[in-house]
Amino acid sequence: MISFPNAKINIGLYITEKRSDGFHNLETVFFPVGWSDAIEVAESDELRLTTSGIIISGSPESNLVMKAYSLLQKDFDLPVLKIHLHKQIPFGAGLGGGSADGAFMLQMLNKLFNLNLSADKLLDYAAVLGSDCPFFILNKPVFAAGRGEIMNEINLNVKGLYLLLVKPPLEVSTVKAFQNVVPRKPVVSLTELINLPVSNWKNNIINQFESSVFPQYPEIASIKAQLYNLGAVYASMSGSGSCVFGLFSELPAGIEKRFPAPFLTFSQQI
Repeated sequence: MISFPNAKINIGLYITEKRSDGFHNLETVFFPVGWSDAIEVAESDELRLTTSGIIISGSPESNLVMKAYSLLQKDFDLPVLKIHLHKQIPFGAGLGGGSADGAFMLQMLNKLFNLNLSADKLLDYAAVLGSDCPFFILNKPVFAAGRGEIMNEINLNVKGLYLLLVKPPLEVSTVKAFQNVVPRKPVVSLTELINLPVSNWKNNIINQFESSVFPQYPEIASIKAQLYNLGAVYASMSGSGSCVFGLFSELPAGIEKRFPAPFLTFSQQI
């Protein structure tokens, strides 16, 4: 069985307060995008994870794909699997690629072995894997609160726009990004701001991590400025970075020349 875990972007991101458990509450809109990895699983005599594409550091056991398998293995008599992960979603980008891999693995195992897990139960398992993982079970535009696990589906008036993502050749540590953020609630809730016309988002919807990340990585701030210069109606860093996205009425030409390798780019019409 093969599946294609997709990335996400954050439209608006507010760190509202620090929790007693050490995590933070937030408000954001998660939006799925088409930049995807690929996972293939098959029964085998030996449990193993092989990879291709972007080089993945760390032990196989630390990968969320393997953690998803181990999580369900505790509750179900799953057979031994050979798992291959082809990695295309970049790391340290704020795109949730690892979280997507873990969540999609849960869904694959549920389907492949007829575990009959409900969507709510899959959400529970995904929350164990990580804060962003439950979103990829729904994989629809949502307003998210809490650690990101409290979600409500929303309708966004962005159809027909073009999305351009630009990933610079650097990674941002989420831990460091959090260290320099002062939690605060938005004056106007993101649930209201997101209903404004997209042309009004620029002066109203922010990613609070930008105030922490841009001083450390001015090249990321430069990408955002370039996207606006290219005609974006809205541009923002996604998550804690380092990927920046822009929404356009028409996709600018010659992106490869404007952001040549080792920059990574991805575009799609929404």
